[in-house]
Parts: sequence; structure tokens; C-alpha cells
Amino acid sequence: MQKTFLVVGTGKSGVAAVSLLSKKGAKIIVLEGNDKLDKEEVMSRFSKDTDFKLVIGEIEDSVLENVDIAVISPGVPVDSPLVLKLKAKNIPVWGEIELAYVCGKGKVYAITGTNGKTTTTALTGEIMKSYFDDVFVVGNIGMPYTEYADAMKDSSVTVAEISSFQLETIYTFKPKVSAILNITPDHLNRHHTMECYVSTKAKIAKNQEMTDVCVLNYEDKYLRNIAKDIKANVFWFSSGHILERGIWMEDEEIIYSDIDTGRINICNIHDLKLLGKHNYENVMAAVAIAMHAGVPVDYIRKSVKEFNAVEHRIEFVREVNGVKYYNDSKGTNPDAAIKAVEAMVRPTIVIGGGYDKESSYDEWIASFKNKVKCLVLLGATADKIADAAIKAGFNNIIKVDSLEEAVNISSKHAGAGDAVLLSPACASWGMFKNYEERGEMFKKYVNSL
Repeated sequence: MQKTFLVVGTGKSGVAAVSLLSKKGAKIIVLEGNDKLDKEEVMSRFSKDTDFKLVIGEIEDSVLENVDIAVISPGVPVDSPLVLKLKAKNIPVWGEIELAYVCGKGKVYAITGTNGKTTTTALTGEIMKSYFDDVFVVGNIGMPYTEYADAMKDSSVTVAEISSFQLETIYTFKPKVSAILNITPDHLNRHHTMECYVSTKAKIAKNQEMTDVCVLNYEDKYLRNIAKDIKANVFWFSSGHILERGIWMEDEEIIYSDIDTGRINICNIHDLKLLGKHNYENVMAAVAIAMHAGVPVDYIRKSVKEFNAVEHRIEFVREVNGVKYYNDSKGTNPDAAIKAVEAMVRPTIVIGGGYDKESSYDEWIASFKNKVKCLVLLGATADKIADAAIKAGFNNIIKVDSLEEAVNISSKHAGAGDAVLLSPACASWGMFKNYEERGEMFKKYVNSL
């Protein structure tokens, strides 16, 4: 790879990109835009035997003259001044996904959607591992795709969770099977409009052909609308309709039907360890991907029955004095939080609030119905959510200053037979590094009750 690459960002994604490019023999310039960071500390993030030039702060135009391709981290907006400058100089701007795809080998199965990506990716990965010898589970799930690309062979199977931020910067990325699980308003502070957000999600299938497959949710109005523009063979899943061809729920059974296979009963939803209709949709999507990858149905059936909920996604923590505590810290937007509420089968105290992503909370509050008995709020959005709740006639609201206080207050208001659910409907920024830290702290406080 005899080109000069500019890698923007020195976090997990940037470090992995530099490592991969170094193995491929590329010339590398690394840009860290935060000029307050110490150069030695930044250098310590990289392997000592990696050769690159580090720029901290502003990058001069004279340096950019030598750059062939830029690789940006998902956290760098594509409309930032730096990216606009790169594009004005006709420098291709790749993301981690494009770089890894160009360098990697084997077949790729890619999953996106507003909610359910990580659970579906993890489950698909487990199914693939049960049958194939060489499987990588990468992407937004927390394992940088670039970290593993160099180890991939022609026989490799890669299951990748892809976020909308990562899809903004793909060019040739072409999965054998793609899946879009759902689309609901999220990250509008980054994408600005729903039209832009939807079209970004649809990019996962933009390079696919008729010989490829795109798995879509029949219950999603945005996906039904964009399906006509997808060149790949569209395969539907549905939690509310019986399909001639696809995978669906019928009388609590998950049924798969295709031209080659005929009708196959996969399992009963009560055989699963996952809770809630949204998780049954995740299972259907994973099964559809695995079936199209050629995994025998017996392997699929065994894997879905054995699969446990992913950490921070309606994760059962413990039962104290007859009260069950659930950690859904990954519920970082109202739609995810609605699904968590719908999955609860007990009177529930909900802990919510956090960073404001300019979401509306009206539908989330409407989902409470007679199930949610109390709403405990913290973070920057506490007042905004409280106003939406009061407007909807829900008045049992408690505001707190910390997550620890939220857990303690919830435990005092919950009785035997109730549930306490952390499902914030907001990002964690401002109070925690990420949703994982928020979920870990919640579990710590619950376990100390």
C-alpha cells in the first residue's frame, strides 16, 4: 500500500487504523486535534515499533499536500471544518469500516439499525462460531474492525455491527448479507434531519447486488419505503405479519420460509432467554442472516436457545426483597427505552435522563401506560422529561442528583413483585464516559443494596 494516509483521531479506532496501515507498509501521518494533550501521552497509545508522524492541534496545508487518503474516527463529523477542507482538496475520506474492508478478506455480514445492533451482532456471531471455524465479530460492538482485518483469510466470516457514523464514510464496503433492524429518530444533533439519517443507514446496502441479501424489518415504515431502492435481494422479518417469504412470529413460534427451504419452525419464543418483542425481532434478523450464510438450522436453533442477553441491554442484575433490577444502560434513545418498558412484566420504577440529543420523550412517556409506577430522573434532560411526563398526565416523578441516589430512592419506593429498570432514553455523556460505565455503576449500586 504505497500511499500516504492521514489518520484523524488517537482513540481506539485511530490506534487500530495506524496499526493496520503500518502492517500494510503505508506512510502514516496521525492528527490529534486536541492541542491540550501531552505528546508523550498520545505517543504511548501506539505500539513503539510503529512509524508515523504525529501532528497535535492544527494541521498545515503543506502537510496535507502529501496526503493520498484520510481515515477519520467515527466521532469526527463529516461536516467538520477539517473534513470539508480534505474534501475540497479532493482527498478521499475513509472511515475505519472502509479501511478494514479494503484490507480484510472473506465474507462480511453487516448489521445496522437504531436499536438492537449489538444484541443481533453478538447472537449472529455466536451462531456463526457454532458452524464456521474462522469467525470475527467486530465494529461498533467494541472490537475495531481494523484491529482484526490483517488476520482475515479467504475462508473468514466477519460479523460487523455498523453505526450510522461509520456508514457516512464507506465507498466500496459490500457485505454478502446486510441487515437494517429499525430506524427511529436518533443522533439528529449529528445527522440534522430524519431524511439524512435514513439515507445514511441505507448506505449499508448501497454496493450490494442481486446476488446479495438485505434483511429488513417489515414493521418499520422507513424500511418499507427504502426497500424499493435496494438492489440486493430483500428478505423481510416481522413481529406482526405472516409473510409468504421471510421470517415471522406466529402464535409465539418463530417461522422461517424461503423458496429453497420451505416452511421451517425455528423455536418458540418461550425457549429464548431474551425478553421482549424487540429481542424476538433481533433473533429473527440473526436467524435470517445465518440461514443465508448457509448455517444448518439445527446449529441456529441451538445457538438462539442458549444465547443470554448482552450486558447493559435489559440485563437482569439481581433480586432484592422481591424486587428485580434490570440494567438497560444501552437504552440511549427514547425508542430503545420504550422497548425496555414494553419488555417488563411487573409494575416498574424507571430511572431515566442524561445527555440531551434533542430527542422527544412523548412516545416514551406514552408507553408507560399502567406499567410504570414511578419515574426517577437525573442529568441534563431531567426537567425536559419531567415536563413531557406532566403534560401527558404522569405526575409520580422524583428528581435526583446522582445515579447512586436514584438506585437508593427506587429501592425505597419499590415493593415485592416490582421491577426497577435503568433505561435512560438518553446518552450518558456529561455524567459518565459511556453507557458501559453508567451500567457498571448501576450494577455496583444495586449489588450494594
